[in-house]
Amino acid sequence: MDWSVVVMGCLLVLISFGRRWWERAKIRKGARPRQDMRFYSIWMPLLMGLGMIVAKVPHMAGAPFAIVMAADTLNLVLAVTTALVLAVQVRRRTGSGPSAE
Repeated sequence: MDWSVVVMGCLLVLISFGRRWWERAKIRKGARPRQDMRFYSIWMPLLMGLGMIVAKVPHMAGAPFAIVMAADTLNLVLAVTTALVLAVQVRRRTGSGPSAE
């Protein structure tokens, strides 16, 4: 079961890189970049995939306690970063940003 989580994390990271490559190719052909969907198509899979990989690999490798704790801390930082970026995206989408008075 642990390997399936790591493989899914790797797939999410690869999907994220593929989406970024695809977006860059479309921009080179003259398309306008879609800033509103960039988080959902590139950053969300990347952060989720890295979180899944970092959560399982040290435990599976039998790493010392200090390395496992560092990986868990990194995983927490990734989760908080994802939540903050998601909150900013939701705030932008709803239009409840600071008013220009």
